Amino acid sequence: MAAQKTEMSKEHKEALAQGRREGAAVRRYLEAISATRGKRGRKRTPESVQRRIKAIDTELEGSDALQALLLRQERKDLEVEFNRLATKLDLKTLEKAFIKAAGPYGSRKGIDYSTWRDAGVEPSVLVKAGIKRTRRS
Repeated sequence: MAAQKTEMSKEHKEALAQGRREGAAVRRYLEAISATRGKRGRKRTPESVQRRIKAIDTELEGSDALQALLLRQERKDLEVEFNRLATKLDLKTLEKAFIKAAGPYGSRKGIDYSTWRDAGVEPSVLVKAGIKRTRRS
């Protein structure tokens, strides 16, 4: 016997759509802050990446097959990094969308202040989003 399909109400459909929008805003912001977070060591610039790519092109000419393989992979990795460095993120716009979405999203999903902090969200952003520090017992 086939299960009977029931129609979703307009309110239910809107709630699902709202959840998807909030989840997308939270995901985009978390990805952006992760991508812009500083890393240890010397900072790379688009120019320094381009210089290394040119050096690899020169090194490829005189390298053996195995070294050439490794250099080609490094070159591909550097091209990805160059594109990431050259792409400017509009962090302010992403932050505004996050601030609007994070409170309801976090409440629905049971995400507390410390978890947001562990994910790299700054306290000032959490305050703007209405997410307060709480103590769990």
